[in-house]
Amino acid sequence: MIFHPSILALYVASILICFMVLYSASYGLQILRRWDIRSGSEEQLVLERKTYLISTLLSYVFSLEIISLFFFVFTVDQLHTFFVGAMCAAGTLYVNSYGYPVLILKVINFLLAGLWLVVNYADNQGYDYPLIKKKYLFLLLLTPLIVAEVVLQANYFLRLDPNIITSCCGSLFSVGEKSLTSEVSAFPIFPMEILFYLSMALTIAFGLFFLLRSKGGYLLACFSGWTFIVSMASIFSFISVYVYELPTHHCPFCVLQKEYFYVGYLLYLTLFGGTLSGMGVGLLMPFRNINSLSGILPSLQKRFAAVSLTFFIIFTALVTCYLFFSNLILQ
Repeated sequence: MIFHPSILALYVASILICFMVLYSASYGLQILRRWDIRSGSEEQLVLERKTYLISTLLSYVFSLEIISLFFFVFTVDQLHTFFVGAMCAAGTLYVNSYGYPVLILKVINFLLAGLWLVVNYADNQGYDYPLIKKKYLFLLLLTPLIVAEVVLQANYFLRLDPNIITSCCGSLFSVGEKSLTSEVSAFPIFPMEILFYLSMALTIAFGLFFLLRSKGGYLLACFSGWTFIVSMASIFSFISVYVYELPTHHCPFCVLQKEYFYVGYLLYLTLFGGTLSGMGVGLLMPFRNINSLSGILPSLQKRFAAVSLTFFIIFTALVTCYLFFSNLILQ
């Protein structure tokens, strides 16, 4: 086990998140069973008073959950100096069998927590809490994933052994290795570039269409998710090699380091932000016909679409700059 201030901070944050989510989930069960906005009973009045407090607390808790993904990656990147063979977060995560499952689960929870915040924000705009049962049902589905993340993260940090010799990113993401990441890294560069720009162009086009016509929200959400997958594969396949100016270096973590001006944080922030905002537009589509939200959601969705477009355009512009100005020339 390794003692580090960042690990302690992640422990405290994860315990706080887990406790508040479990407490809120128990309250959510009461909402699903007993909520009736038409009732004037004392029980209903108590539920209405408590729901504002719980929703506010969850807003902070899930915002912390979103931030914790980047802080977790930052922490494991800083810890690579403790392990022989590790050059970045890739090696640190490979120290035991919990590292990469924690990271994957954190990415999933990042997106789900963000989508819950979208639903919660929309619900708070209605005078009659029109989405309250839906958002607490969503919370109940999200709760086991949050708990699993906390358990896996605790096991990962508790089982960090400095005496273990781990693998460097050069071997983990090498084209010759037999692993999923190596297979993705081996995707041919030029076809992946075409797929990346085509996917991004279609996503931006659907975003502009939604801004102009308030239609196509589901398409924007689907293409945002698809573009996220393609962009992640592109980071492995060609974006990373242009950043490093090395045709054999496909690591998605070294871009987070000082040598590359921490550009990875901007890349991932804009990609995750664009994806979350775009998916949020589609998530709100079924609720546009609710009376208390019909005059609110269209403008709210347009704001999310505008944010999504902004993030995706910044991400694409940044990638394009590296492709054009990198000293790497691929034949």
